[in-house]
Amino acid sequence: MEFLYEYGLFLAKAITFVLAVIAIIIAIAGAATKQQHKKGELDITDLSEQFTETEEDIIHALLSKEEFKDKEKADKKQEKEQAKADKKSAKAGEESPAKKAHVFVVDFNGSIDAKEVSSLREEVSAILSVAKPEDEVFVRLESGGGMVHGYGLASSQLDRIRQHNIPLTVSVDKVAASGGYMMACVANNIIAAPFAILGSIGVIAQVPNFNKLLKKHDIDFEQFTAGEFKRTVTMFGENTEKGKEKFIEELEETHVLFKNFVSERRPSLDMAKVATGEHWFGTTALELGLVDSIQTSDDYLQGKSKSHKVVAIKYEVKKGLAEKFSRAASLSAESFLGKLLQRNNIFPG
Repeated sequence: MEFLYEYGLFLAKAITFVLAVIAIIIAIAGAATKQQHKKGELDITDLSEQFTETEEDIIHALLSKEEFKDKEKADKKQEKEQAKADKKSAKAGEESPAKKAHVFVVDFNGSIDAKEVSSLREEVSAILSVAKPEDEVFVRLESGGGMVHGYGLASSQLDRIRQHNIPLTVSVDKVAASGGYMMACVANNIIAAPFAILGSIGVIAQVPNFNKLLKKHDIDFEQFTAGEFKRTVTMFGENTEKGKEKFIEELEETHVLFKNFVSERRPSLDMAKVATGEHWFGTTALELGLVDSIQTSDDYLQGKSKSHKVVAIKYEVKKGLAEKFSRAASLSAESFLGKLLQRNNIFPG
């Protein structure tokens, strides 16, 4: 009886503890879900200042103490003269000659479904609210492509910049293929690193079919549709020649739209030569006219910082404390459960 009493008390405590933990996790998860709808924030970084600081740090390390003091004096003198000139211009109602145009830098690292377009649209909207024709938008693009509708929308977001007559430059350091190149071709100017991968102006679809496997195990698959071509090919049913032909026809239509889109924005391209689905490295892409020059984004921005104010714009939804805690609690629970199963030699399947 004493053993049963002790066991019952232990069991009651264990159940209470587990229920308490579950209740806390549910409460935190609920709070995290609510935070998912909060508005994101724009993170603005002055890249020109970073370039200047890096340059000054290196110069400081290379110069002797006397040389550095002389440089500081010369810099202060120049700053005073510039301040006087700005003040004089302000009194005369003139715009300061020291005021620089801006280069707005945006990063797009695209996934298959191009979900990053939600941030891109916010960044483009923010830039267009302040950008002037003398400014420039610089996009550091990296994507191997993906879903047509996702990259179509991403391309349209970049096209908004062109429609506002703001110069647009796209830089490809690694890859801009398929949907990635669809975005890149919108730009006034495309630069690429020598070994960056570009092109792949084509359309692909891959569908596994398990019909023979199902038949082997006497499993029927039934599919009901309204409309002759509501479903052309399927993973589990037996695909018909008519359905396959229709599916290929749809792929060809998409390819034509893709080619027309690229051709309108880069009319000098020989589409018969570049729209074969092949990809090329940067140097060959330059010869084919897919890009305008060979250069890395670092070189381009560092050069621009001499004459422009370079600013990076990034839109992101920051995770709240509840969301971070919920994630940590979830991982801890998974770890605890895994160790418990391992100790007791209990494994699924």
